[in-house]
Amino acid sequence: MNKALLIIDYSYDFVATDGKLTAGEAAQHIEKSLYERIKQSYNDGEFIFFMMDAHVEEDYYHPETKLFPEHNILGSKGIELYQSIRDLYNEIKDDELVFFIEKTRYSAFQGTPLQLLLKERNIESIQLTGLVTDICILHTAIDAYNLGYDITIYKDCVASFNQVGHEFALSHFEKTLGATVE
Repeated sequence: MNKALLIIDYSYDFVATDGKLTAGEAAQHIEKSLYERIKQSYNDGEFIFFMMDAHVEEDYYHPETKLFPEHNILGSKGIELYQSIRDLYNEIKDDELVFFIEKTRYSAFQGTPLQLLLKERNIESIQLTGLVTDICILHTAIDAYNLGYDITIYKDCVASFNQVGHEFALSHFEKTLGATVE
């Protein structure tokens, strides 16, 4: 079965202590596990998709502007991959197994070519990592479920700024979407 690893929104704005919409220590805590997971998937010849939340400054038409402060602005430091994940991406980015896709909605499937790229590569199973467990990971998982993918979420590679939401999402993945939570 062809597998793909998705790294969702592991950006400066979501991870750094001074990020615009940071999950702070919880997001920083998963960096080593996330690095190891990416490295292992790459060494195993799996497809890797870096999916990045991307916004323009003062986009008052985007629904998130009513809910969250501006974050992951195109051209800013905030949208860059965070530290060791950025360094690893720079090492592997030229490989045909590695993709970087900007997204403007919570789900990595909405308004992106992700579904087409997965289908072209006969990928049946996706592994979700990154941020934020109860927002972008959750919405991506729901879309993946509706599209018929086998889903795995790695607990040591997801985090949120809301611990209650994080725990709810982990339970929802397993009990409602039938995902594997490891």
